[in-house]
Amino acid sequence: MSTYAATGYQPRKPRAASLGAAFLINGAIIAGMIYSAPDFVKKVLPESIGTYNVPDVPPPPPIEPPKEQPKIEHKALTQPLPTVPEPIVPSRVERTVESTTVIPEFPPLPIKPVEPGPPVKAEPRVEPVAPFVGATRDGRYAGDFQPEYPASELRLERDGKVSVKVLVGTNGRVKAVEQLSATSQAFFDATRRQALSKWRFKPATRGGVAEESWMTLSVTFRIQDQ
Repeated sequence: MSTYAATGYQPRKPRAASLGAAFLINGAIIAGMIYSAPDFVKKVLPESIGTYNVPDVPPPPPIEPPKEQPKIEHKALTQPLPTVPEPIVPSRVERTVESTTVIPEFPPLPIKPVEPGPPVKAEPRVEPVAPFVGATRDGRYAGDFQPEYPASELRLERDGKVSVKVLVGTNGRVKAVEQLSATSQAFFDATRRQALSKWRFKPATRGGVAEESWMTLSVTFRIQDQ
């Protein structure tokens, strides 16, 4: 009980007294700051400005007038001037005009212009034609001219005759065979085969140059020659 009584309730101090003390303390701090502030701020005084006298600018020197240039005397030319020959002008030939006092009875007739004749046609130029030499049979192949006797016609013991037109090339060989007449087709076929394979010719020429040409030949088939 004694302990509880010692630490028991104590009455509070008045609130007005504590507020007053706080105001006094804050006021003292603010007053101290105001009076001590001038000591912390450094006063900056403006420096003095120095002055000096500016001398006057001297005037520019006077401009001298231009000097007179000495006159140059031109000496006379000592060399003689070149001579130019006089131009040659042909003299005029004086012509005398003959005149007469006799007046003709009739005035001279006017001169008639010459009438042009009929136009002359130029003849066309004829180019020289190179000589042409026809193809001929080559004698070296004379033994190969006669075709073989067709077997069908040989059994019938029938003679025959064939007329053909052949185209001889520039190399002397036969290029084409055309039938003009034939006793039978067998005789023509035998002649055609022989012409294309065995016949040889000397080609035709024009001005010495070989060219193709056609020839007409006849072949005769006889039983007695077999």
